[in-house]
Formats: sequence, C-alpha cells, structure tokens
Amino acid sequence: MVIALAAATLLATERLRRQRQPSRFARRPKDGCVKDLEDGDKTPDAEALGRFPGKRRRGKRKAARARAQNRADGGDADGAGKPGANPQDAQKRRRKKRRSGRRFYVRDAGNAAAPHAAGATGDAPARPAVNGQTQTLDPGAGQGRAHRHHQAPFVQPPAYAALDLGTNNCRLLVAVPNRPGRFRVVDAFSRIVRLGEGLTASGRLADDAMARALEALKVCAGKLEARKIARARLIATEACRAAENGAEFIDRVREETGLALEVIDRETEARLAVSGCGSLVERETRGVVLFDIGGGSSEIALIDISRRRSRRLANHIVSWTSLPVGVVSLSERFGGRHVTPEIFAAMVDDVAGMIDAFDGRDRLREVAGGEGFHLLGTSGTVTTLAGIFLELPRYDRRRVDGLWMNDADIDRMVATLVGWEFDERVKNPCIGADRADLVLAGCAILEAIRRTWPATRLRVADRGLREGILTELMAEDRVWDRDRRARSRVS
Repeated sequence: MVIALAAATLLATERLRRQRQPSRFARRPKDGCVKDLEDGDKTPDAEALGRFPGKRRRGKRKAARARAQNRADGGDADGAGKPGANPQDAQKRRRKKRRSGRRFYVRDAGNAAAPHAAGATGDAPARPAVNGQTQTLDPGAGQGRAHRHHQAPFVQPPAYAALDLGTNNCRLLVAVPNRPGRFRVVDAFSRIVRLGEGLTASGRLADDAMARALEALKVCAGKLEARKIARARLIATEACRAAENGAEFIDRVREETGLALEVIDRETEARLAVSGCGSLVERETRGVVLFDIGGGSSEIALIDISRRRSRRLANHIVSWTSLPVGVVSLSERFGGRHVTPEIFAAMVDDVAGMIDAFDGRDRLREVAGGEGFHLLGTSGTVTTLAGIFLELPRYDRRRVDGLWMNDADIDRMVATLVGWEFDERVKNPCIGADRADLVLAGCAILEAIRRTWPATRLRVADRGLREGILTELMAEDRVWDRDRRARSRVS
C-alpha cells in the first residue's frame, strides 16, 4: 500500500513539473515571425535564432528523440546517450551537412521575411549585421558550390576561312587559332567537281562542270554565312586561270553565290602550298622538294634550310616551278581507264621532259641525296598511295597525314596500281570511282619528280593551299603573338 502511494505521488509530481516547464522550441506563426518563448524562460539571441532557424529546430528535435530513446533503454537522460557524445557521430553529422548543401535565409530579428521573399521580388538577401551595417548577398548565394564562383562569359575566338576551287576539287576550311603556329578546324567541306573537265581539248569550262562547281560553292557560301568569320580568302587556280571563259565564270559565281573568288598566279599557289606544310618539316632537315600535284597544274618548290631556319618555311624557297600538267589534263591526253605499263611509261617521260626544262632544278645539288633531304608530297596522289600502303578499310586522314614512306614502299605501291584494272581501282576504298581514272596519271607525275630528285624518303601531307591560306591570314593578324604575350603575363 505504501509503495503504491509513493509511486502515485512521484507520478503526479513529474506530471506537474512537466506542465510548469516552458517550451524548449521557438514557434513560428504563419507570417514567418519568431514568437517569444513562454514567460519565465530566457529569450534566445534573436540573431542566432534568425540565422539558422530550421537547423536549430531540427537539432533540438533530434536531441529530444535521442534522450527519450535513452530513457526507454534504461540509460541516463543526461549521460552518454545524448547525440554528439560520440566523436564519430559528430563527424558523420558534419560530413552529411557538407554533402547536403543546405540553403539558409537570413532574417531580421524584428521582421523575418519568408524564404521565398527575396526571390519573388528580385532583391538579394541580406547578410547578418557586421559592425552595425547590413551586407547584401548575391542572388543564389548559399545554394551550392556552382553558384558561389561566377565564371567569365565565354568569348568565341575569331574564325578564319579558306576556299580553294581547283581543277578537280572544291574545298573549304574554317578554323580558329590554337597554340602558336597551329589552328583548330571547326568546319570543312570537300567535293570533287571536275571543273577542268574537257578544258585541255576545248580551252573552255564546260557547262556541266560549271554547274557542278556552282552547287558546291553554294554549300560553301551557306557554311560561311552561318559563322562569324574574321577574315577569309577564296581562291581559284589553274582551271579558271587557263580557261577562255574563266573570268565570266568568276562573275557568275559572285552573282549566284555572293562569293568573290580570287584567281591566283602560279607563284602564289606554290608559296601557299609550302606555307601549309611547314609543321611537317623537322628540325634536322636540310633540304626538301615539296610538290603539289593538282588537277590542271603541278607546283614544285625547292626549299633550302641548311644554313638557317625561320618560322615561315616559304621564306626558304630557293627555286620553284609550275608544270602545266595535272592529273585531269594528263589522263585526258593519255587515257585514264585502261593504262598499260607502256602508256604509264610514256606519261612519266612526258612529265620528266617538262621538269628538264626547269632551270632551277639543281639549286639543291649540295643537299640532295644526303641524310637530311627528303620529298614532301601534298596531293591526292600521295595520300591515296599512303592509304593503300596502310591497307585502310576507308580513308583516315589522321593516319595518313605526316606518314613516312621509303622508296621501296613507293615502288611497290606504284607497281601494284599499274597492275590493277580499272574495276579493281574502283573497288579500293581509298580510290573509289571518282579517282579511279586519275590516280595513275598522278603516279606518273610522282615518278617523274622522283627521277629528277632521288630521295630515300617521302613524307605524305594531307594538307595544302587551304592550310597555307589560314596560316598566312593568322600570321598577318598576329593572333599567335597575342597568345604569346598573354602566356608571358600569366607566367
């Protein structure tokens, strides 16, 4: 009886103590203001409460649940059962807090605004008062790592364009400057148009050939209009140079496409071919014979860098020539579909006679045939030979450009092509139907060049006039000099 009475007394005393105890938590009315605590309790610091209101409530609730659980398990309500007593638990809570990236809103002690108020009005939330002054936060502050650091706006680098309308192809290249002496291609176009088809026999550009070229040029014009081009150079070569109606065709191109083509001379064509291949000439090289086998002409440049070397390879041209023969004109004269070894030998002799008439062919006599001498070919002929040599299932510029071939490899590839029938050349993925009747004419020109300047090695370049144009345009604008100055300031 006494025990029961004592238990009832203790229960009533505990109930009365709980009724008199003030609330532990700040209660928030609907208007978002912080309500005062019950009478007799100590009012907390308004600034601290306004700074982390949600965090304070969550922490107290979690602590209350932990104490209740501890009492239910028979532990001490004020002992080690409290959350945070274990250092490992505290570390876990800190890691979780960092990962969660909680957002918080600063409230004035007298009038705490609703969390969405700043975003609704467009005003930035305020920081807590520092030295009696209120600081303003940037919009989005505290909402994650990505919003704390404002990135500088991206500035599109200037683009440069080069168009080459040749006797056989129409090519466009759009690029932006990269590291010094280099550029990055952002758009490109190439199509076989055969503008010089029938030019050797008639001396004029055929209507069908001009129509094919105009269709390709319209595609190029669309690509140029779609981009912001800083500078561009649009050139036409041998077909428009030699044709009687070449000037009329240039005017027609301007009227129908808006493109103003520039018909360049042969010396400029040779210089641009050299400028486009400067990065493929290594430092230990002493002399190079660079050739570009085109559709209506073939440019040859002799380069001597045995004494000095500047950044522009074109400055070291000691002699050059432009042969009035290309793959289109030579195949029209000798035939390109059915080429016997005897016909092929006649083509080689014909081109070799043209080279013999070149007075400056001996300007590299001192370095030719030596250790630092090689040939450098930039044309569809040498790239086709390289693709066949690599046995590519389809042409891959990344594997072809810059490839080295020795004289034995070239002899084997040329003999293989001469032994193939027309259908076999068509089936090869690196030749195709568009080049099957032209590739042997190109090989004949290559053999005539090798006969005049024997070399143990040939380097293949899948680049040419367009790359030379871009290199010269960017060098004139000194875009790489600005990049060097910027790098020096950073370092």
